[in-house]
Amino acid sequence: MTTTSEPLLPAEPLVPEVRPTFYERWRVRLDTDPRVHQVWSWLAPILVTLLAAILRFWNLAHPHAIVFDETYYVKDAWSQWHLGYPATWPDKADERFANGETDIFTENPSYVVHPPLGKWIIGVGMWLFGADSSFGWRFSVALLGTATVLVLYFVARALGGSIVYASVAALFLAVDGLGIVLSRVSILDGILTFFVVLAFWFVLLDRRRHRERLAAAIAARTVDGVTPAWGPVFWNRPWILAAGAAIGAATAVKWSGLYIIAALGIYLIVDDALSRRRLGVGYWPTDALRQGLVTGVLFVPIAFVVYLASWTGWLVTDGGYDRHSADASPATGFWSWVPLSLQSLWKYHQAIYASNIGLTTPHTYASPAWQWPMLIRPTSMYYLGSKLGENGCTTGGNGCSEGITSIANPLLWWAAVIAVIYLVWRCFAKREGGDWLVLTGVIATYVPWLLYPDRTIFQFYTIVILPFMALAMTTLLRDLAQLRTRRGRAVGRWATVVFIVAVLIVSAWYYPVWTAIQVPYDFWFWHFNRSGWI
Repeated sequence: MTTTSEPLLPAEPLVPEVRPTFYERWRVRLDTDPRVHQVWSWLAPILVTLLAAILRFWNLAHPHAIVFDETYYVKDAWSQWHLGYPATWPDKADERFANGETDIFTENPSYVVHPPLGKWIIGVGMWLFGADSSFGWRFSVALLGTATVLVLYFVARALGGSIVYASVAALFLAVDGLGIVLSRVSILDGILTFFVVLAFWFVLLDRRRHRERLAAAIAARTVDGVTPAWGPVFWNRPWILAAGAAIGAATAVKWSGLYIIAALGIYLIVDDALSRRRLGVGYWPTDALRQGLVTGVLFVPIAFVVYLASWTGWLVTDGGYDRHSADASPATGFWSWVPLSLQSLWKYHQAIYASNIGLTTPHTYASPAWQWPMLIRPTSMYYLGSKLGENGCTTGGNGCSEGITSIANPLLWWAAVIAVIYLVWRCFAKREGGDWLVLTGVIATYVPWLLYPDRTIFQFYTIVILPFMALAMTTLLRDLAQLRTRRGRAVGRWATVVFIVAVLIVSAWYYPVWTAIQVPYDFWFWHFNRSGWI
């Protein structure tokens, strides 16, 4: 008698028990416990902003000297504060100004190639703390540099990021050398960055509200599952007005804000068009164009009004450069109705444009835009070498050095360049609107500079790109953190933590050369181990 039996099935592989890490347990509690979530939603931005403030305001008054391009903006800000327009100064004015002779400006106008708003903002700090105070002439820049970190946190949260995601993005900006130096030296680029990031935050706030209203309106018009051929056109978009005002202010600091106006305008139209297509609107391309025209009416005029308002001091006084250039040859025909003051302002703008385009003056630290991703030529803004016994130098066989070099955190910078490339792939692979907005920020703040390879420009202009690079880097780390081994080990999470800690260590290493702390010369030299960094 024979018996048959079913063949034995292979045993199922044992799946190891995956224990949640401390971070994962904390994240679950953060997401599920309303009290914990509320506490950290307040505490996280406060802590990262406080860190940014400490790094920017600590010993802000040092050095008590006009450094780098402060020679233009500090003195121009103070004469503009008194006269309504920037004036000329006598020879050796930098040293005399730092020594307290702040009233030696003349009433003769100075030719400047940037709009007035940034100098008005610098002037506020000088008015509060005194023009002879180096803390005073850097106060406003440090304040807005700190505020930029906070606004970037809100940008990251509005992108749909978690508290952790937003905190890491803001942390990167808080500890990076570009963000620190451009908040501690009284020049315009840090102020420009604040208004640019603010404009993107407002666009994100509008994007969320606009999508909700659009979806609700389309749903209300859908009958028996048939969506309408045309969608609504919304005029009530206050965040677009706010974004227009912010980008108008950015342009009133430096003209590079114009590229942001164009880029955000295109983004708003495309994002609205894709939303209407997704909701099933029949004629979505034309429908989006209708809304785009309305959005332009909301967005552009307010930017122009804010920009023009920044020139009020020049318009209401008589002494500004080219103030009466149209008096002798006023416009005729259709433009004859334009006031002579505005005609003169237009002629002044033509001169400024020609000057900006044709600026090819050789400079030791000039760096064309194609070099920026490689971090080839950072800008030295201040340096003082001392022998033993001089200026408090007591250590170091080769004497002491103190300097301000606007070199970014190299580890963070090069990793962020890779993250931007990853973001390009992610935009097409994931097709998330938030990624496209971040990429729009990178393109608008970088690509236009490639069009001027012969113009004298500098690596520190990348401060405006840095917030978007920080967002790209954080997105890459967020995706990396999801990686696990087959055994369930959170290797991606640990790699992310190691990278963040390494960034903090590198920033601590470079902080002395970002903030003019006196160190032995050899220690200072070890920070610049690549050709072109000194």
